[in-house]
Amino acid sequence: MPRQKRRGSLRHLRRHVAPSFWPIHRKEYAWAVKPRAGPHPLYRSLPLGVVLRDMLGYARNMREARKILSWRKIEVDGRIITDYKFPVGLMDVIHIIPTDEYYRVVSHPVKFFILHPISEEEAGYKLLRIIRKQYVRGKAIQLTFHDGRNYLITLKDVFNPVEAASYSTYDVVKMTIPKQSIEDHVKFEPGVWALIIDGSHVGFYGKIEDINVIFKRSRAIVTIKSPSGEIRRTILEYVFPVGREKPLISLPAEVTGSVQ
Repeated sequence: MPRQKRRGSLRHLRRHVAPSFWPIHRKEYAWAVKPRAGPHPLYRSLPLGVVLRDMLGYARNMREARKILSWRKIEVDGRIITDYKFPVGLMDVIHIIPTDEYYRVVSHPVKFFILHPISEEEAGYKLLRIIRKQYVRGKAIQLTFHDGRNYLITLKDVFNPVEAASYSTYDVVKMTIPKQSIEDHVKFEPGVWALIIDGSHVGFYGKIEDINVIFKRSRAIVTIKSPSGEIRRTILEYVFPVGREKPLISLPAEVTGSVQ
């Protein structure tokens, strides 16, 4: 009789099937912390407990990580989080209150995600990619961002929505946190600086040279050229604009190739 495959459940996650970029030992234990449903999907997030234990080293085990969170000393995007399963993902800002440390989650060419130290001033905003745009009641347009949050733009003239027309899917906005007000807007177009956030070229940084749309826009081929002259091509869905003349956020030297 063939051996049945071992399967997890909706609430549990085996270590050997956890995302490959998680900084955990695959054979040390059978189970891993499964992120709760939240602002980021499983394949692009890390549980906050794993961040404290395996990335920052503030806890030796998950029990200690849960206790630290219960002290209400950790903020994500300006909100105190006490759930060790809370999913942390791209561009999230983590604040360690007792040590006054700030980190931003950014893409990395080797580790997929790293915690990049930032200043207190920079921790007051984050970059958000528009993944959906739709009209809602009350003469408004709702923008949905990659971290699950929504933003309403009230239209003065619903038949002439000039302001709303400037926003398109896959564009990026600079939003203050936790107050949530848009300060800047980066169009997805040739000439802007961008970061590859997934695929085999994850962590590659450069300027968008060309966008070749054949069928579906999200699968368009985007050509990116780094400051050193290297060229990479990937699909549009994997490209995240970060600025026009220069990046709106600081990036690690391993990504940019130079010290910010």
